[in-house]
Amino acid sequence: MSPSFSRKSPALRPHDRGRRSRTLTIGAILLLATGVVQADDFIVYSPHVLATQSEIELRGYSYSDPRADFNGGRAAELSISHAFTDWWKPEIYLTRYEKEPGGSGRLLGYEFENTFQFTQPGEYWADFGFLASYEHQIVADKQDAFEFGPLVEKTVGRFTHRFNAIWEKQVGAGASGKYEFRYSYSGTYAVSAAFRPGIEAYGRPADHAYQAGPIVAGEWHVPGTTSSLEYRFGVVLGLNAAAPRRTWLAQVEYEFF
Repeated sequence: MSPSFSRKSPALRPHDRGRRSRTLTIGAILLLATGVVQADDFIVYSPHVLATQSEIELRGYSYSDPRADFNGGRAAELSISHAFTDWWKPEIYLTRYEKEPGGSGRLLGYEFENTFQFTQPGEYWADFGFLASYEHQIVADKQDAFEFGPLVEKTVGRFTHRFNAIWEKQVGAGASGKYEFRYSYSGTYAVSAAFRPGIEAYGRPADHAYQAGPIVAGEWHVPGTTSSLEYRFGVVLGLNAAAPRRTWLAQVEYEFF
C-alpha cells in the first residue's frame, strides 16, 4: 500500500515472557489503529525471503498534526504470508483500515503482495529483490492499483541499510494514467538482535511530501520454538509543509516455521 499525503483524500498509502511481550506490542498497535493514527504504507521492505517461514503482521500509523488536512488521520492493516521457496513470498492483507482526516474510519479492501529475492545475501555488493502487489478496493471512491519496484539491502558490520523505489498505477474504470512514485530508506545499527535503533525516511514527490525520523526495531526468539517476534516503533517528522508534522509508526510481526 502506498501512503498518501494528499489532503483528505490520501492515496498513498515463549513462554510467558514472550507471550506477554507479544500481547503488549499488539495492544499498542491496536491502540494506534483505533485512536491516534493516519496514512498507510510506512515500511521499508527487505528483499530477503526465508523459505517455509510464515508470518502474521499487524502495522499502523497515525498523524499527529493539528492542521485540518491531517488531524485525525490513521490507518492499520493485518496480513499473513508464507515463503513457498527461498525466493518467493506471497502475502495477503486480510484487513486494511483507514480513517481520513475529518472523515470516518472504514475498511478499504484487500491486497495480494509478492516479494521476490533475486540475489543471495552477500553475493554482490548489495542484496536485491523486487516487490509486486495488487490492491483491490471495496470502497467506491478508490481505485484498484498495481505496485512494483526494486528492493535493496546492504549490511556492513552492525549497520543495515535498505532502500525501496516503488511505482503505483491505478487500474479499472476511471483510473489515472499516471504512475505515482515513492521511495523509502531505513538505516539501523544492531546493538543487539532485540535492539536496533535507526532512522527511516519517506519521499512522495507527487504529493511534495518528505519525512524522516527515528525508529527502533528488534527481534526476540521465542525460547524452545522456531518462532520469533519482531517489532518496530518510531516517528517520522515532516520535512516540509506538505507532509504531516509527525507520523507515529508501529509494527509487530510473529514469524514461525
